[in-house]
Amino acid sequence: MTSINQTGSGIRLPNFCNLGVMLRVMVIANLFVLAAAVIRSPRMADLGGQFLIAAAFAEPVLIVSLTLLCAGRRVLHSMRYPAAVAAVACVELGLAWAWVEAFGAMLPDQAASSPGRAAFLALFVTGIVLAYFDLRARALSPAVAQARIQALQARIRPHFLFNSINAVLSLIRSEPKRAERALEDLADLFRVLMADNLALNPLSKEIDIARQYLAIEELRLGERLRVAWRLEGMPADALVPALLLQPLVENAVYHGIEPIAAGGEISIAVQAKGGELVIRLTNPIRSSGDHHAGNRMALANIRERLQLHFDAEASMQSRIDGHAYEVTIRLPYITAPR
Repeated sequence: MTSINQTGSGIRLPNFCNLGVMLRVMVIANLFVLAAAVIRSPRMADLGGQFLIAAAFAEPVLIVSLTLLCAGRRVLHSMRYPAAVAAVACVELGLAWAWVEAFGAMLPDQAASSPGRAAFLALFVTGIVLAYFDLRARALSPAVAQARIQALQARIRPHFLFNSINAVLSLIRSEPKRAERALEDLADLFRVLMADNLALNPLSKEIDIARQYLAIEELRLGERLRVAWRLEGMPADALVPALLLQPLVENAVYHGIEPIAAGGEISIAVQAKGGELVIRLTNPIRSSGDHHAGNRMALANIRERLQLHFDAEASMQSRIDGHAYEVTIRLPYITAPR
């Protein structure tokens, strides 16, 4: 599935720059290479050699075509779907013909050494691949994916509401003025959280949401809660899924800071490395605490939303390092169209 927010519409042509799309194209094409090798092998002992010969013919065409289609992604997505399919077919035909003309004589008895046969094979495999992505896009349409994202975000909000109200309640009798200001901040924050944030948000907005939540929690925990922001390399214009940081920060407070009498420090570091955005959050843990079980639901929620938005291009890993729990998120560094 193409990213529902990177493409900006329900276009059926896959995003050939997406790592998940590339991997699926490679798998489908190589399945056809394997089938051809099986057909051409008189004995099973010859299967490996036949596969290598067929792959030597098919793989260069496949790699070059994926490179060209990725480079021309914006042009293809600006075209109507039938015209885009025709353009892809022409690219594959041209590459297959050029490869046969240049190297077909090297494998006269093994590969599709005639231009006609090469054209048929190129069109056949291209048609199967595009049909697969078309059916997959219909099954996992943007409407379905957006509904799933909305449901996942809805599961986050009750936890945030419960913990935030508890923080304010703890101040009502002892410090009513601070509780009043906290309620005003909470109202402002909920206007953002209750919006239908299906599109990707600027990273700066997600940082602000996390800061507001931590400010509310600081009213309840006081000096027990310390936060270290490491944002020197943060690209503020990077686009990330809505409510990406707040659930992680909430877990860090609830499962990391609260169980420790002396409290601790939450570290949030964000930086861009080439075309990748890296977000790393670290919080202390009790050696006997069941922090992993407590974090599991939020991590699964965020991991699924990353997959819906970015397919295989995003990842999230968590690990225990001594008395610290660390979550690292990697996703493509993309910005809004100018």
